[in-house]
Amino acid sequence: MKKEIKKRVLIIMLMMGFGCLLPAVMYAAGLPRKTLIDSSWKFFLGDEQAASKSDYNDSKWRIVNLPHDWSIEHSIDEKALSGNDGGYRVAGIAWYRKELMVPAALKEEKVYLYFEGVYMNSSIYVNGQLIGGHPYGYTSFFCDATSAIIPGKKNVVAVRVDNSQQKNCRWYSGSGIYRHVWLIHTPKVHIENWGVAVHTPQVSVSQATVQVKTMLNNETPVDKEVKVTVKVADAEDAVSTVIIPARGKKEVIQKLKVSHPKLWDINAPNLYDAHISILDNDKIIDTYSQSFGIRTIHYSVKGFFLNGRKLDLNGGCVHHDNGILGAAAFDRAEFRKVQMMKSAGFNALRTSHNLPSEAFLEACDRLGMLVIDEAFDGWREAKTPHDYASLFDKYWQQDIEGMVLRDLNHPSIIAWSIGNEVIERKKIEVVTTAHKLASKIREYDNRPITSALAAWDSAWEIYDPLAAELDITGYNYMIHKHAEDHQRVPDRVMWQTESYAKDTYQNWSLVHDFDYIIGDFIWTGIDYLGESGIGRWWYDGDVPGEHYERPLYPWHAAYCGDIDLTGWRKPISHYRNLLYNDTEKLYMAVREPDGYYGKIRTGLWTAYPTWESWNWPGHEGKNIEVEVYSKYPIVRLYLDDKLVGEKVVGRETEMKAVFSLPFKPGTLKVEGVENGVVKDAKMLSSASEPVAIRTKVENREMKADGTDLSFVQIEIVDREGRVCPNASVELEAIVTGSGVLAALGNADIKDPDTYADQIHKSWKGRALAVVRSTKKAGKVKLTIKSKGLKTSAEIIQSR
Repeated sequence: MKKEIKKRVLIIMLMMGFGCLLPAVMYAAGLPRKTLIDSSWKFFLGDEQAASKSDYNDSKWRIVNLPHDWSIEHSIDEKALSGNDGGYRVAGIAWYRKELMVPAALKEEKVYLYFEGVYMNSSIYVNGQLIGGHPYGYTSFFCDATSAIIPGKKNVVAVRVDNSQQKNCRWYSGSGIYRHVWLIHTPKVHIENWGVAVHTPQVSVSQATVQVKTMLNNETPVDKEVKVTVKVADAEDAVSTVIIPARGKKEVIQKLKVSHPKLWDINAPNLYDAHISILDNDKIIDTYSQSFGIRTIHYSVKGFFLNGRKLDLNGGCVHHDNGILGAAAFDRAEFRKVQMMKSAGFNALRTSHNLPSEAFLEACDRLGMLVIDEAFDGWREAKTPHDYASLFDKYWQQDIEGMVLRDLNHPSIIAWSIGNEVIERKKIEVVTTAHKLASKIREYDNRPITSALAAWDSAWEIYDPLAAELDITGYNYMIHKHAEDHQRVPDRVMWQTESYAKDTYQNWSLVHDFDYIIGDFIWTGIDYLGESGIGRWWYDGDVPGEHYERPLYPWHAAYCGDIDLTGWRKPISHYRNLLYNDTEKLYMAVREPDGYYGKIRTGLWTAYPTWESWNWPGHEGKNIEVEVYSKYPIVRLYLDDKLVGEKVVGRETEMKAVFSLPFKPGTLKVEGVENGVVKDAKMLSSASEPVAIRTKVENREMKADGTDLSFVQIEIVDREGRVCPNASVELEAIVTGSGVLAALGNADIKDPDTYADQIHKSWKGRALAVVRSTKKAGKVKLTIKSKGLKTSAEIIQSR
């Protein structure tokens, strides 16, 4: 099974063609309609108003390649204005500049710059002329550069990014041009950017109806009669002749019948491409290719159904950052994030609380992951001094349209979320606002609309009018209200859009037992930067309390994820997977003895510290607890082949058994027994002293495009190759050849070392290195060293 997954992942990665993820990849005027312009930008941290001018001297500025997050390059700073929410990272104002040669052949064309994401308050200049920008850092946007660009000449693009107004986010946002930038050109008569919408209104085993809506744009002074053709595999071409009014637009709706469609599903994420062409006098003048999937979704109080099959949603909330890489949305990192979640057993993700990158959604499409696409954290009432509340009235419509028009062709998306825990919940205007947002989405798409609701007092029923505007009601930590709500509003479909790790079994039981509760989304699926210490435990003597009560420096990340910042799956991840799936049926971990490092204190979002470790020096002879998660009805625990005990496991024990025994170094073994037969076994041995570094390369090949990555897991091991779970050693990463070090770090959210440095400590015997390609093909050598330990070196190929 693992070999098949790896094979599928390799095929997907090759299909994705990293750096070319947007749909419009056809050709016009002999040149690509879209060109990625991520490389060789000049960067300056600070404000230089003259930098907008084309003749500004930027020779002393640093050269960077996009995506770029300048905040992650700095050490955490207790005085940083981003504070606990932003992970104590610096923000501020910065400029980017790039020389851009635009071919003379484009002098009769429309020219756009497309920014997938700039955080935040961006101003875009071309040759000194302000051509656009956008304040909300998570919305993708186009700038019409036609009037400013000089074809056949070198042009200067300058971007001012202002993230100085802090706080503007409740988590780590990052700063800069952290997603891709593209140069787009089209003829005067063309397919609109984000102008293709594909729906599949009728789907059966034998045939599917594919409806393609294409928005055509005529920027000439005369009416234009054109032919529009659509090609889809296993379907007859659709051909229409239309007249586009002068300086106007025309929507064309065409339908095709696909025979015996290959449905998109979480286990078989089949994708199609719609190829649209515009012909003028039988000459192709513009083309556009759009991927899509054929599938059905249905939801009711009887459950959620994908292609007619009932599916319990094992969901995880995810923020947009990529751990030690910061907010930079590298395609490989976004793919890896989804891949890790898929491997951990999740089948759905919620993009809390903002629009994700296009690479993230592309990965969800190709890996078979369902998505709640979320627009905002809040509406008119602020949660931080400079958040979206100040932008809402002016920009909500543009940002909602930007979300839906950009994302509606992704088959992975099963719902649109219009908000999260809105503060103004007790005001009548909240219903009006929800109606406006939902109505705007429904102009373009018919997928269900949701919002994540929460109450901090007893006034929960006040949400009923707001919930009536939604198709599926999101419950943040409030699913215990389900029975009375179902009795009061029997047709309400529910999912828990955020939940605590400590309630994992109870939440699984509700999804399993009540059809009208269609899923649960843990906060969170993977660790993230900022919202510092929300999932921490602490000891007496540490700063006490919840993350929202007081600053918790040097905690700078969350630690509430099932998966940590390096990609290691915590025991809670294995427990959740075991409950929802059959891919994992037996697992063993050890609870940290209370008092071993100090008296353990936990918060609302804490999962009790539990480890894959049988190394507890100084605890010999004292009792310690071993947790076993099992789908087998009987488990047996052995220490050095001596039976410790046997326990019955089932729903009455929450699918787990806890054994208490005196600690003694050695080897634990747990067996899963069914009908008297040992079906599975797991072992956990004490490690001896560290002697070596072991590295595991997740992907040995990169594209030589300057943006691809290779992730390398680092482990500190003993002479038998066992991970030393207490090892904290200083590591040095050295990269030579056709690559550079992108990041080095661990999962300790109190570690103050900078991820951008080549020296960092291990934590719990583990660390992670990330290598970035250059534009030069060849071999990349990564060497990991530590004093007194055997060095490890890996060769990665960049092609």
